[in-house]
Amino acid sequence: MTTDTGEATMGTEDALATTADDLPPGTTGSERLSALAQQHGALVTLVIAMIIASLAFDTFLTGDNLENMALSSAFLAVVALGMTFVIVTGGIDLSVGSLFALGGVLAAWGSQYGTAVALLLPLAVCGLVGLVNGLLIARSGLAPFIVTLAAMLAARGVLLALTDEGSRTYLVDKDSFFVELGQGSLLGIGVPVWITVALFTLGALVLRRTRFGQYVYAVGGNEDAAALMGAPVTRTKVAVYTLSGLCAGLAGALNAAWLASGVTILGTGMELEAISAVVIGGTLLTGGFGFISGSLVGVALLKVIQNVINQIGSLDSAYQQVVSGAFLALVIVAQTWLGRRQRVL
Repeated sequence: MTTDTGEATMGTEDALATTADDLPPGTTGSERLSALAQQHGALVTLVIAMIIASLAFDTFLTGDNLENMALSSAFLAVVALGMTFVIVTGGIDLSVGSLFALGGVLAAWGSQYGTAVALLLPLAVCGLVGLVNGLLIARSGLAPFIVTLAAMLAARGVLLALTDEGSRTYLVDKDSFFVELGQGSLLGIGVPVWITVALFTLGALVLRRTRFGQYVYAVGGNEDAAALMGAPVTRTKVAVYTLSGLCAGLAGALNAAWLASGVTILGTGMELEAISAVVIGGTLLTGGFGFISGSLVGVALLKVIQNVINQIGSLDSAYQQVVSGAFLALVIVAQTWLGRRQRVL
């Protein structure tokens, strides 16, 4: 039993080595270089992409274009924030796209009763769906892919029922305070961007500086070892899926405030975009390794790619998906190679 506990301790400590700074003292230079590539590779790529785009297009670095990119990135970023916690535990959440759309419709409908209802209703409903997902996955041992796929379909069904198969669109009174959360600005920057920055700052502190964050890394790194070390594996899994649902609902509500309506066709494929952003940002799909800032960089990189394609003008919007998919494949291949190289070294 002592040997098993020692191995469990070692596995958990390895899982917590999530950045180059966290690596043990005996780590070689090659191992640190591989870790740095996983941690900052997306940021370097983002900087290079922005430099090239600014040289190729005069309108890329204009205030209006950057503001539009920041606003359009904010909603996906909030969804990706919750997805980061899920993927770090080694899970996946396919329901966030449908919850994003459902949250927007619920917020638009609830806005007639005030800003509090417009915000709390989508949070309550989407958070409840996330809670159910977590309970089914953590307590029943069901596969995250199946559980969240079922939740995705169920949420989309509820959305269609609320909107008469999509024929009804709930509008938000443009004079309400709720609209200011989506269309307002502070110091020339949209309120959704400020909210996103605040949430990512809080999320980074929780994941990197709290015991709960340590549990998230430990569960993703080695679930059995984490359990032997006394980590509340079940509670941690339930918490991250609940958080993912809350983030999706909040993003949907903010989007409804921005559009002043609950658009039913939104959110399709958003779960894949969120997963792509998280993985591109350096978080491993196998769990145990990742960071909040990387997911934000991943979102920004996807939006820069989309914006460049729009700037070209002669390319169809479908090329956005082609380029994003190809880039994601390259990132996964690079992550796999770096992971194997670290094990060999």
